[in-house]
Amino acid sequence: MATHSQLIIDQPYVPLLKRPLPAGRPRSWYVIHNRRLKAMRLAIALLDSGVYRADLADNETIRRTADLVGIRPPSDKTCRLVRDLMRTRR
Repeated sequence: MATHSQLIIDQPYVPLLKRPLPAGRPRSWYVIHNRRLKAMRLAIALLDSGVYRADLADNETIRRTADLVGIRPPSDKTCRLVRDLMRTRR
């Protein structure tokens, strides 16, 4: 089992075929949409590397994971969204 100081990713992230986003939406919609996609990719990468709890995913861990999988470093806002996605809601 990997500790949170040691990330293990057995296969690199491969994005799906991209399709163009729908035209005519406000700019804020595109910003939020892209932030959510990035947060989902990072949450999946963290889960794949053995970080299963949001409280173990600090900003540094999330940014290190982003670097490992070839994603640009996320902002603090995106890091918060990653942790929100990782939390279990019952």
